[in-house]
Amino acid sequence: MFSFNMFDHPIPRAFQNRFSTQYRCYSVSMLAGPNDRSDVDKGGKIIMPPSALDQLSRLNITYPMLFKLTNKNSDRMTHCGVLEFVADEGICYLPHWMMQNLLLEEGGLVQVESVNLMVATYSKFQPQSPDFLDITNPKAVLENALRNFACLTTGDVVAINYNEKIYELRVMETKPDKAVSIIECDMNVDFDAPLGYKEPERRPQQREEPTEEEADPSSYGEMDLGFRAFACSGNRLDGKTKGIEPSPVPIDPSDIKRGIPNYDYKVGRITFIRNSRPQPKKVDDDDALSRFIAFSGEGQSLRKKGRNP
Repeated sequence: MFSFNMFDHPIPRAFQNRFSTQYRCYSVSMLAGPNDRSDVDKGGKIIMPPSALDQLSRLNITYPMLFKLTNKNSDRMTHCGVLEFVADEGICYLPHWMMQNLLLEEGGLVQVESVNLMVATYSKFQPQSPDFLDITNPKAVLENALRNFACLTTGDVVAINYNEKIYELRVMETKPDKAVSIIECDMNVDFDAPLGYKEPERRPQQREEPTEEEADPSSYGEMDLGFRAFACSGNRLDGKTKGIEPSPVPIDPSDIKRGIPNYDYKVGRITFIRNSRPQPKKVDDDDALSRFIAFSGEGQSLRKKGRNP
């Protein structure tokens, strides 16, 4: 007689530490109870039944508990954490944005598996609306909202609630893996341009070149020079007029001289132009000696000549 024992080979330990089951998923708004659980929609954690906690406690899994959610009908997947174990048996409750990413309807089947994810070091988000630019400090708002998340998956569109308004952001990139854990980590956050955002066009300022009429010095006399000092007439207090009122002296176009450019100018050199003073005329030495004769003048006396003191 030959005996066959199906359990001669022990079950690998890798399968013993893995949690995998299927649940019917519903949105958080379908959760029965007197308390409002709208806070679940603001994060990335789900609510599972108590039987899941019993199975997880028997397995040697790592904490914190992270799970992979898969919709086999649409081949979509994401990652999440668990918030509570208070759901009805065979049912789990997901945030609304997570059901949209998985293309799940109310009562659809979802595969839940326990996974281990690497700690995040970098993530990049793209806002799905230009309204996100109205936030004064978007990084601080995102950091506060990610406290309700356990992990991030590249390609997901997460929803955050700020100032009674929901903003959607697509996860463009995560490092060091496509799915990372963000619990107690130091992660650098970067933003991409919002979807539908257009940068304002900058028009270069063009300088208008002067026309031939403007460049003609003869046309300067016809220009309105504005204020001219002492060009008006005066008035007397007694009302009388004296003389002829002065008329403004017209400006001769020849009086206005245009500057002559320095054609010898070189880039990087500064030239200081100063007004030159007229030099005194040089006098020849022969002319100076002929004109000046020492002691050749006549003296004057206070006393009159011919009188004795």
